[in-house]
Amino acid sequence: MHLPVIPRRVKIGDAAAFAGTTPRAIRHYHAIGLLPEPERGADDRRRYGYDDMIRLLWIRKMADVGIALEDIRTTFEPTTDIEESLARLEESLAAQAAVIERQRAAVRNWRETGNPLGLLSPLVTRRMRHLPPGALRRSDLDTLLVTERIFGPLGAALQADRFIVLATHPELRAEDDRLTEAETALDDGVAPDDPRVEEIAERWCAHELAVESAIEEAGLDESLDELAAHQHDRTTDPEDGEPTMSALQAVGKMPYDFSPARLRCMERAVELLNAAHQAD
Repeated sequence: MHLPVIPRRVKIGDAAAFAGTTPRAIRHYHAIGLLPEPERGADDRRRYGYDDMIRLLWIRKMADVGIALEDIRTTFEPTTDIEESLARLEESLAAQAAVIERQRAAVRNWRETGNPLGLLSPLVTRRMRHLPPGALRRSDLDTLLVTERIFGPLGAALQADRFIVLATHPELRAEDDRLTEAETALDDGVAPDDPRVEEIAERWCAHELAVESAIEEAGLDESLDELAAHQHDRTTDPEDGEPTMSALQAVGKMPYDFSPARLRCMERAVELLNAAHQAD
């Protein structure tokens, strides 16, 4: 049996194919000094020998596990200690693994619940996953999404208790729907000092007090305190690439097409609710 023809040197295309990369990547390695320029043939094209290929293969192996190109360069220096670079890489890979696990959990939760609830924070998802299918409306999820963006997981978990009560108390849900419809009717044709504004605000206040009472009866407020304490002990980083902002900044960036009368109704309902809390 005859051996195949074994070249003493190969062109860049063959070197790239063997190493599992591209000629463009190899040229980049040359440009940054990671791979020394090889000798050129009579046609002025690069020719890669055995030592060049060994170095290229090691570069690819290290790049495949995530070692930065700058750190790869230092590994070829005899006095270099790569331990610090490897420690940074291991920490980075652990963070990536945590992100992937959160993504998998969100996908599983979505499949189990049949809605995007699993895309919200685990603090909110765990709190609401026991609800039967269809108990949460899409508008509920939309509101939780916005609240989580503005006030974070704890704020959304607090609001989740409200939706849990509405989902399990038909009479409260019905009153919530009636008030929402009445408030929506406060369009631009209604003056902010219209008597209906005060009337609806008073009804909202009474309704929210009834919802709060139902939350307390269900013990949801106590379990939320435990969750808050647990969350306080954990340090979480913002999502990669997601800008951070204060709640005040976030509120000013979320558009709502509310009329002046409707805004006044909402403001007045909050005033009445605060007064009721202070009176207790």
